[in-house]
Amino acid sequence: MQSRHFRWYGVVTLFVIVAISYVDRINIAVLITDAAFLEHVGVAASDRVSQGFLATAFMLGYGVSAFVLTPFCSALFGVRRSLVYGLVLWGVVTWASPMFDSYGLLLASRVLLGVSEGPLFSLASSYIKAHFKSDENGKPNALVNMGTGLGLAVGYPLVGYLLTRFAWDSSFHVLGVLNIALGIPLVLAFVRMPAGHEGGARPSSLGEAMARVGGIVRGALHTRNLFVITLLTSAALAYLWGSSNWLPTYLREARGFSLREMGWIASAPQYATVLAVFVGGVLIDRLGRDRVPFIFMGASAGVALSVLMAINARDPYAAASCLVAANFFWGLQSPAIPSTVQHCSRPEHTASAFGVTNGAGSLVAAFMPALMGGVISAVSHGGAGAAVTAVSSAAGFFAGFALLIGTQAVVFACGLLLWWRERAQRVAAVSGSQLS
Repeated sequence: MQSRHFRWYGVVTLFVIVAISYVDRINIAVLITDAAFLEHVGVAASDRVSQGFLATAFMLGYGVSAFVLTPFCSALFGVRRSLVYGLVLWGVVTWASPMFDSYGLLLASRVLLGVSEGPLFSLASSYIKAHFKSDENGKPNALVNMGTGLGLAVGYPLVGYLLTRFAWDSSFHVLGVLNIALGIPLVLAFVRMPAGHEGGARPSSLGEAMARVGGIVRGALHTRNLFVITLLTSAALAYLWGSSNWLPTYLREARGFSLREMGWIASAPQYATVLAVFVGGVLIDRLGRDRVPFIFMGASAGVALSVLMAINARDPYAAASCLVAANFFWGLQSPAIPSTVQHCSRPEHTASAFGVTNGAGSLVAAFMPALMGGVISAVSHGGAGAAVTAVSSAAGFFAGFALLIGTQAVVFACGLLLWWRERAQRVAAVSGSQLS
């Protein structure tokens, strides 16, 4: 019988896998600052919409996969096998991406990468639900979500270093090998599910498989507060994907940092996220379930204020510091999302419930990089004629980043609604017990 300490090895493994998956995701965000890469795929340096849609393509594949494939992974393969299959697929896709020498083919590879990574967080949530009770899941959720910030923090300077020392395609090859060589051995060694929580026996027919998947999906759709949690997740992910995919270009073109400076400065907000996610996990366990919505409300207000200060700052280092603060506040709310899903869902439906929220949220958030690119282009070119000045270019980025403030207004409203509903449910439960 495994000790209770062994369950943490699986959490650490999931943390590592999330980290390396996020390096894959933001690889393109750094590469679009390189003229040779843009020439290879046939995209103009001024075409912000097409550049942003490279991130959108990944998120579309990711969202559909999280929503559609997660029930199949949960019912047919289980957590461990699904992770192995996913690592093989996204490692191969990443390594092979430089072979796609047109914009359309590269978009297709980004969609396929998103499909292969889609079930990851749902599988991690299912693992945590199986090993940890609701009043102790804050720290494991925090540790897994810390992989988001660490992957971005390591990814920006790593890809920047590879870009300055080698050809742009080296980053794809290095990351593809890393996924398979590091991720698969860790999963095989440390990810174990308790008896009765894994995928179980393979279905004997297609009808049995579809029935099993249908039961999981129907159960997931009965999760309490599913729509509110999904809307909140959409807004939170919209901030993450909008900011992380345009941050390198923003620092270089709107704030004037060099390529070398950009890599390290872009990583600073991500380290703040790592620290904040840990703090958020501790807060979840100490505050109690009834106060978790306050984390959403307070953190979203902090993000919005920090982004507003970054937009209005004159000094580039002051602006970068404000974005560090924004990511810290965003990190506080990050572990509260899977913790809320786990609290509101049944154990056997957790992976699929998180697949619904994360998948639908990712599909909505997928359009934020492209939307920001459209705003950046529109404002940059507005009134500037054929030549885009440095001032108008900076104004475009400020307008694009202003969209991130709106995402946090949605998070705040959803947090307030969750608090009100949970409070009303507790009051009704107390009244019912007194009457009986």
